[in-house]
Amino acid sequence: MASVGSKRLLVIRFSALGDVAMLVPLIRQVAERYPDWELTMLSRQQYAPLFQEMPANVRFFGADLRGRHNRLYGLGSLLEDIDYRSFDAVADMHDVLRSQYLRTRMFLAGKRCAHVFKGRVQRWLLVRHTYHHKQPLVPMIERYRAVFTELGFRTDGALPVDNGEPRVSVDGSVPRSGRTDIGIAPFAAHRGKIYPIDRMERVVEALGKVMAARGEKVLLFGGGDKEQAVLSGWERRYEGVESLACRYKMDREIEVMRGLRLMLTMDSANMHLASIAGTRVLSVWGATHPWAGFLGYGQQESDCIQQDLPCRPCSIYGNRFCKYHDYHCLDIPAESVIARVKDAIGAE
Repeated sequence: MASVGSKRLLVIRFSALGDVAMLVPLIRQVAERYPDWELTMLSRQQYAPLFQEMPANVRFFGADLRGRHNRLYGLGSLLEDIDYRSFDAVADMHDVLRSQYLRTRMFLAGKRCAHVFKGRVQRWLLVRHTYHHKQPLVPMIERYRAVFTELGFRTDGALPVDNGEPRVSVDGSVPRSGRTDIGIAPFAAHRGKIYPIDRMERVVEALGKVMAARGEKVLLFGGGDKEQAVLSGWERRYEGVESLACRYKMDREIEVMRGLRLMLTMDSANMHLASIAGTRVLSVWGATHPWAGFLGYGQQESDCIQQDLPCRPCSIYGNRFCKYHDYHCLDIPAESVIARVKDAIGAE
């Protein structure tokens, strides 16, 4: 391993939420192993709650990318605001135009720089229907590790995730003993990653009955007015179901996830939030695929609910329109999803 001779490290990742969340256990590991280093996480302000429970040598800086730090002039202001000359090294975990500009300015100022290799060509091949030699790509978490390694930081071994006892109940009262309840996060950023809502409603109804019989609940996670309306409707109609949509901030949602037996999610940010909370996740995959490298840290591909179709994956992020216009990749019977969840929690 190369010797580490500097004392301030800047880590850059602006989006998306899931990609930023995957950095959490790595940042914690590096901070714990190198207490004489100060690590500054540079990201969007709304992601600050992810880094609240960190060692004392971790700082967070929220960039205002729509205001003060917008455009080229704004990036110059951002460099001054973070006092970029005081850093010794920069880990660019995003490798987009913004972060490329920032790291180039720091490189010209004599700072050690390393950036993530996203494997864009390999991703392009993975979603080509005519390419017949598809194989799993390097997980994103391992690509992050490689950046730290290039800068001289040792990040081998298991990463620290929270597998301890839950600290709060849903209503915020005294800590519970053991894990109870299950969570369901039925939405994602793109249509190609969302299990049909009518089928998910059947899943929620059936699992609500199962959990109610055990004296527990199905907790629904989501944000936004439309999502909140859907989840509130399910809460009113079905027993054993409670919606947490728009009730809590991100840090509190993670606290609740720490106490769950299981989370059922899409290929979405909630999969990654549950992962850093140390909670097992069953995830539903449609247009995307775990082979692209975005499976939540610590999760197993055997817990991915998906179909083996020749057209999958057709998208890395799920944002491409289905060329068959039917999203057949998400045509998974509700009964199959219900059975997988019941089997995972040991329910009849």
